Amino acid sequence: MDLLLVEDKDSFRRLLSQALADTDWNVKAVADPQEALRALEEAPFHVLVTDLRLPGMSGLELIRRARRLHPALRVVLMSAFGEPRDIVEAMRLGADDFLPKPFDLDAFQALLDRLRALVGAPPPDPAEPWVAHSPAMQVLESALRQAATASLPVVFRGEAGSGRGRCARRLHTLRQPAAPYLSLVAATLRPEGPDPRTLKLLEGGSLLFTGLEHLSASAVDALARAMESESGRRIAWIGSLDAGGRLAPSIAQRLGSLELRVPPLRERREDLLTLTRLLLEQAARREGRPSPWLERSAERQLLTHDWPGNVRELEVLVGRTLLSTQGQAIRGFPGLGLGLAAPLCLPWPESGALEGMLKAVAHGAESQLLLRALSEAAGDLPKAADKLGLTVRTLAQRLRDHAIPLEDGDSPSPWKAP
Repeated sequence: MDLLLVEDKDSFRRLLSQALADTDWNVKAVADPQEALRALEEAPFHVLVTDLRLPGMSGLELIRRARRLHPALRVVLMSAFGEPRDIVEAMRLGADDFLPKPFDLDAFQALLDRLRALVGAPPPDPAEPWVAHSPAMQVLESALRQAATASLPVVFRGEAGSGRGRCARRLHTLRQPAAPYLSLVAATLRPEGPDPRTLKLLEGGSLLFTGLEHLSASAVDALARAMESESGRRIAWIGSLDAGGRLAPSIAQRLGSLELRVPPLRERREDLLTLTRLLLEQAARREGRPSPWLERSAERQLLTHDWPGNVRELEVLVGRTLLSTQGQAIRGFPGLGLGLAAPLCLPWPESGALEGMLKAVAHGAESQLLLRALSEAAGDLPKAADKLGLTVRTLAQRLRDHAIPLEDGDSPSPWKAP
């Protein structure tokens, strides 16, 4: 991983660089904050470690500009003169930690190990909306808060697209919001099991395995061994399962301690309009346009639909409708649903060479075709892959390329102009 070190005192800069010489950190050490900004403009870094007092620019200003260039950048501020207001301002700007000088090199290494985990498996946004007005969701919310008081493995059972992945992120946030979090698709697990380096990265955090009903027989024993490993015992294990899916006995013994049912969208009518408005607002913000409002006719259409595709269907419907809506009001949802009757709506590509525009249109069409295949397979990844003539691993990679969530339709929408 790449680390940018900004320290104007030559001896201390050399000391920190030497301390990281035999690690897997690729360190670029500079004394000048302007040089640091030029480095950030040329290439992304995973972590920035900077002194507070620098020539020509404060460490706080450097953090502000660096985070503007790379919002996901992890930041550590160092200082022998840090005032409480400086520390508060650094945290407000997105710094992950503060190191008062002089500090122990072992503590420095431990902090970087934690940041490595957060870079490789970033925790969910604690501000991610959670809608639980309906009685069914209030029951689930109560169960989640109770489950958060213990470290028992949890399995979320529900229909495809109902929000099992969102529930897992909610549980993680209630338990340990700043810890690393990773979601993996069970069908893509190799026979040798999870990578031990990944498990090491996740110590103290959570690992979600989605679609456990698709776990191959060759991977079952490997997963069971991983859960019993030294790193595995330091991870909060979470799984998701279809409503009628079954766990392999050896996995059920380890992962089946607590099972929570995720209600389908048709049992959450009280949440439906709030969810729709949230999804509209998020999609409109990504498109850089005001969020349209729902007229009563559109609300009635939403409330009377059966929602076989659950939250995933709603999210795709919202994205597709936004692309085809010119004004500030949505009066209805043409082609409600995700089947073949639904229109294929593609955004106009940015004007330019024909070849480039055709590539952009093809990229947008591929995203919608993948979503429709997932919907027709009811979220069954192997079934969708077979229909598309792809391997499960290739389909999973294509979905990632299009920012389509693998576990449920409750993550940021892929409905964005390429």
